This record gives sequence, C-alpha cells and structure tokens, in this order.
Amino acid sequence: MTQQTPASRCGFRIAARGLNDVATLAAIVVVLAGTAWILPSALGYERYVITGGSMSGTFEKGSVVFTQPVAEEDLEVGDVVTYVPPASSGVTTLVTHRIHDIRTRNGVLSFRTKGDANPDPDPWRFSLDADTQPVVAFDVPLVGHALIALADRDTRVLIIGLPAGAVALLALAELVKALRGGSTRPADSAVPVRTVATGV
Repeated sequence: MTQQTPASRCGFRIAARGLNDVATLAAIVVVLAGTAWILPSALGYERYVITGGSMSGTFEKGSVVFTQPVAEEDLEVGDVVTYVPPASSGVTTLVTHRIHDIRTRNGVLSFRTKGDANPDPDPWRFSLDADTQPVVAFDVPLVGHALIALADRDTRVLIIGLPAGAVALLALAELVKALRGGSTRPADSAVPVRTVATGV
C-alpha cells in the first residue's frame, strides 16, 4: 500500500489551504458585489454603464453613473441626464449627455443636450413623457467594464464556475485524504498490554 511521505502531506495541506483561501475570497467578492449592486437601488438610485466616449473627460467609457429622478421644472442647463432620444433621431439606445439649452413653447419644455467631448450639440430636441427625469448624481469609474463582461453568458459561467470548482476540488481532496488516511493504518493495530502477575 502506497503511503504518503511527510513532504507530500505538507504539499497537500498547502494546496488545500490555497484552494480554501481562493474559495473564501471569491465568496467575499460575490457578497460585496451583490451588496454594491443592490444598495444603490434601495437608496433610490438607478445605474447606467457608459459605453461610448461622447462624455469623455467627465465620464470615461466603462464608468457607471448613478441617477436620481428630478422634477421636470427643476431641470437646469448643465445637468447631465440619461434618456432615450426621440424616435426621429434614429438613436434607439440610452444617451447620457449634458443639458445644453431649455426652451418653453406653448407651456411645454423642450431640451437639447450635448456630449462634453462632442464639438456640437445633439441635432435633436426632446420633451419629457414623464414628470421626472433621471439626472446623474455621481459616477464610479471602471466598474462598468465588469458589468459589461457579466452581461456575457460565458463570462458569467466562468466567474461562477471557478469558485464552485475550487470548492468541489477542495472537498474531493479532503475525501481522498480521509480515504488514504484510513487505508494506511495497520490492519491489526493493538494497544500493548502489560501482564501483571498477582500473588495468591
């Protein structure tokens, strides 16, 4: 029967400890990420990932901006808003740009925006369909890259699968260790017994 040497047992313990540390760290990261994802919503913020460069210098690509709703009448030139441009613009995705000017016509407010990195204002005007408009309150740089990556199914499987695989490997290693430990014990181990002669 093959027996483990002290060196191999030491290496096994180091590897097992390393896997355990990786699994623990991954669990901590998942918990922190989940908290960071849920907490802003609980506080009334919406989040959007900046995927273009039109606001470069203010918000770089990959930043996450957090918005809060502001009443239409409280919007001001200089506010950065996130909205869907009018259908006639041909733009079907959300845009995060700064309000360039505000006009009132027949009691209806209309807005024009501009990207900070763009030389000219956007070629469209728009009015709000709701009483409030999301206005950027603050941003967190770079985090959006991780969120963009997590939008990919294969990436999500990899991120979730690696910690799960590490935990499974650690459990398997512990099982193998227990089985080997049991098989290497002497089959007929006995406790020495001292015979004591008693006088009659």
